[in-house]
Amino acid sequence: MDSIIETERLYLKEFTITDAQLLINLNSDEEVTRYTGDGPVKNIEEAQKILSDIIFPQYKNKMGRWAVYLKSNNEFIGWCGIKYISEAGEYDLGYRFFKSKWGKGYATESAKAVMEYATNSLKLKNIIGRAAKENIASINVLKKLGMIYLRDELCAHDPAEVYILK
Repeated sequence: MDSIIETERLYLKEFTITDAQLLINLNSDEEVTRYTGDGPVKNIEEAQKILSDIIFPQYKNKMGRWAVYLKSNNEFIGWCGIKYISEAGEYDLGYRFFKSKWGKGYATESAKAVMEYATNSLKLKNIIGRAAKENIASINVLKKLGMIYLRDELCAHDPAEVYILK
């Protein structure tokens, strides 16, 4: 599959069913899923179900959680994207990266490109981003994107802050 979005160092593309092991690998680190409420993905069948039931349906609307790769060596490093949360009527920015890739600017770089795509190509408005209050690094990414504080709420049972891009 061709890339959806490219940045200076990264490319983002749709996951495929054969990428199930990537989700297992990414979610196997408790620190990576600490604030997500997800926990580890137990097996290939569970990963494939996540792909088919949660990730793939968003692709029909030209949005979703996309696999993020380094251009330099085609290494999968995580995911980033926008998904529609029908229960809340909101477009939600999300990202998750291997711990070894934290602190290198990949979350900000990919999220910025995703936000530009969402606002310019998809014409989405009022995109939100959530982060647990203790997840300072993720909150800083949202602020770097120019998002502003909207409200507090619970996210995966943790007190969280919600930011919005207007």
